[in-house]
Amino acid sequence: MMSTFLASPIMHNIFAGLAQGVIYSLVALSLVIIWQSTHVLNFAQGAMAMFASYIGMTEIDRGLNYWFCLVVSLAVGFLFGGLTERILIRPLYGKPEINAIVVTVGFLGVIEAVAQAIWTSTTRNIATPLSQIYFHDQGRVVLLSPFVLFQFGLALGIMALVAVLFRFTNLGLKLRASALAPEVARLLGVRVNRMLTIGWMLSAGVGVVAAVIVASGSFGLYPSDMDGILIAGFIAAVVGGLDSPVGAVIGGLLIGIAEQFVLAYWSADLASLGGLIILVVALMIRPQGIFAKSVSRRV
Repeated sequence: MMSTFLASPIMHNIFAGLAQGVIYSLVALSLVIIWQSTHVLNFAQGAMAMFASYIGMTEIDRGLNYWFCLVVSLAVGFLFGGLTERILIRPLYGKPEINAIVVTVGFLGVIEAVAQAIWTSTTRNIATPLSQIYFHDQGRVVLLSPFVLFQFGLALGIMALVAVLFRFTNLGLKLRASALAPEVARLLGVRVNRMLTIGWMLSAGVGVVAAVIVASGSFGLYPSDMDGILIAGFIAAVVGGLDSPVGAVIGGLLIGIAEQFVLAYWSADLASLGGLIILVVALMIRPQGIFAKSVSRRV
């Protein structure tokens, strides 16, 4: 009975939606981190993650293993995030918010153009050490695999770490204080500039994990592949609340499932409509985000 239920068309769509939603959740988490630590939305986040992942994939071409590729990609992502904050974003603090938006959107185009110039627009894949073959139960296919379960565990683990970081650690308190009240934080001895850089580094690292998962999938990764994922991740972050890591993950999973059901029962051309419907409904019910606090906070 259970095998019949897990192999049903509805569960197929739910599992497929969750697998895609995990990627959205990770991107949403990266946006939440950068918002909580600097109050800036980085629209080049996906492109930065793609570029770092491509560098990691060059190590795969040299015969190194998957985990080493992930470590290299993360290291490049951390460095890329820190340098971006120091060189591009730091001069924009205190300026109109539109300035940072324009700069990050322009930076997105530059990164993708450089990536295509170096690696062309060819799709690249990473062979994973975990099987992507779906489980079978009494002859029925269940759309779960060891790699998909690894994705779920990774997303939930990162969500838990981010939530603990911002709520229960001294570093998280300093990051939030630096974003919300930098002058007060400086008076209290917080090295605000360092906290802002750390926030960008952490955010870039989480984004890289999402890009590596995309590259590990059946379709691979190409230079502009993260653009649509960034949009879905942004919607997930807004739906869940830009100050809620838990909300980012749940929002990403909901959007992944919604898109999959639209894809299965309506039209592939309208798959993104599922996420937009969830966004509109969520904003009508709780404009600040489903899991966001409705009261003002003091840090």
